Amino acid sequence: MTIKKLAQVLATVTFGATASLAAANCDPGETVVKLSHVTGGTTHPKVVASNNFAERVNKELNGKMCVEVYPSSTLFGDSKELEALLLGDVQLLAPSLSKFGSYTEKFGVFDLPFIFKDIDAAIRFTQSKEGMGLLNEMEDVGFVGLGYWMSGMKYFSANKPLIEPTDAKGLKFRVQTSDVAKAMIKAMGASPQPMAFSEVYGALQTGVVDGQENTWSNIYTKKFFEVQDSVTETNHQLLAYLFMTSREFLDSLDDDVREQFIAIANDVTLQANLEVKEKEANNRQNILNGGGVINVLNAAQREKWVNAMKPVWKQFEKAIGKDLINAAAGS
Repeated sequence: MTIKKLAQVLATVTFGATASLAAANCDPGETVVKLSHVTGGTTHPKVVASNNFAERVNKELNGKMCVEVYPSSTLFGDSKELEALLLGDVQLLAPSLSKFGSYTEKFGVFDLPFIFKDIDAAIRFTQSKEGMGLLNEMEDVGFVGLGYWMSGMKYFSANKPLIEPTDAKGLKFRVQTSDVAKAMIKAMGASPQPMAFSEVYGALQTGVVDGQENTWSNIYTKKFFEVQDSVTETNHQLLAYLFMTSREFLDSLDDDVREQFIAIANDVTLQANLEVKEKEANNRQNILNGGGVINVLNAAQREKWVNAMKPVWKQFEKAIGKDLINAAAGS
C-alpha cells in the first residue's frame, strides 16, 4: 500500500466515515480482507474497534494484507453475514453473541439476565478457561473466534416508563434471534419480536414494537431514545460481539502473516475492552443531552427485575450447561 493510499485509509478511520475502505485503497498482491458489521455512527465501540483493527493491519501488514470495513449493513445484514463468511464473501465479522443459537446453545450463557454484575465481571469470564474455550465452540461449522468485543450492559426502553417488570406486561419488545432473550421477555409478561437491528428505529417509530433493549451506545447512535418515552437503567444483560473469521480464511494465510494478524486482533480487543466503560458513560450522557429520559432504579425495584427473570436460568441450564453458567455467574 502506497503512503498516499495509506493516508486515505487513516483519514477514513480518523473521521469515522460510514463508507467502506474501498478496494481502490488496496494494492495489487495484497490479500483483501472484508470486515462487515451492522453498526453505524462514529462513537460506537464496535465501530471504533473495527476501524482501529483496519488501521493497524493496513499499516503493519502493508503490502501483504489490506482490510476494508463495511459498516451499517452496507455489505451484509444480520441475516446473511454468517452465511457470507462461510462462503468466503467476507472474511471478518463482529456479530452479537446472541446470533449463534442455530450453531450452538453454549453462547446463550451471555444472554442470561443478571448473570454478570457489571462489564468487568463479563470481561473476566471471557478471559477465563471457559470463556476462551467458547472461541472454538463452532470450529466444526467453520467459524473461529478471535476475541470478544464488549459493547456494554443492556437497558430497556419503551413507549411508557418501565419501573417494575409488570410495567412491561402486554408490550411488544424487539429482541435478537436468541431463545434466551425471548424467554426473558416472556418472563416479563411481554411479547418478544425478533427483528434485524437495522429495522428497529422504524419499528419503534411506527409502533410495530413498543420497546427494545440495548446498550447506551446503541440507544444513542441509532437514536432509539428519540422514539421512546424513556430508558430504564436495568443493567440486566450483556451485549458483546464475537470478533470472528473462518477457519478456511485463517488457514489460507502464511504462517508469519497469520501470527501477526492474530496478534493485532488480540491487541485491538484488549484496548477496545479497556475503553468501553468510558464510551458507554459518554453515550449515556449524550442521551440526556439529547433530551432523553433515563429511569434510575433503587435497590428494591431492581430486585423485582432480578426475581422476575431468574427462572430463565433454570429453563436453559441443560442446554447451556450448569458448569458454564456457574463459571459465568462466579466471574
